[in-house]
Amino acid sequence: MTKLIIHGRATSSNVQAVMWTAEELGLDCERLDVGGAFGGTDTADYLSMNPMGLVPTLQDGDTTLFESCAIVRYLGARYGDERFWPRDPAARALLDQWAEWGKGTFARAVVYDVFWTLVRIRKVDRDLDALAAGIANASKLAKMLDQRLGKGPYLAGENLTFADIILGHVLYRYYSLDFERVDTPNLDAYYDTLTNRPAYAEHVMVDYSSLKVE
Repeated sequence: MTKLIIHGRATSSNVQAVMWTAEELGLDCERLDVGGAFGGTDTADYLSMNPMGLVPTLQDGDTTLFESCAIVRYLGARYGDERFWPRDPAARALLDQWAEWGKGTFARAVVYDVFWTLVRIRKVDRDLDALAAGIANASKLAKMLDQRLGKGPYLAGENLTFADIILGHVLYRYYSLDFERVDTPNLDAYYDTLTNRPAYAEHVMVDYSSLKVE
């Protein structure tokens, strides 16, 4: 197997999901600092790989991909075992629906409605009513996730899967942001389980203070 090349800065939550996946699967990879303060996403060479000019981008031999969830699924399908990437379509779909929900609904609420306001907007410029509404929505979704997780420890029970990557990578930001969170014991236990995985600690629990706008 050739070495994977992952283009993207370590502080990008989308890059973190891909790096976490690669580490869990024991893949040999190199991450290149691209995007944000590093630049490099608007060059002709980069845009030929990723026309959106965003991160991450994966190079795996002759295969080049963008969009983090597509990359996670590709790595799972190509290199994951039955535990990480269930071969049965129905079993996989039951997990994938929560992966889709995690990325398209929960992560969107956490990142765009809460993280962006608290980190990427100066305090004097924040819309506090919009922030309160965002926190309320994220809290409602967190309760839904808490109910789904039940006793866990993972979405599939005992085994970490691709769905945990797509859903779980945003939880570091959810739990490290300075706002009052609702009571979610199952979700708290799930997050604690993730933080005890070395790959999560290394690739997801990354200091994002450099992104903060004062």
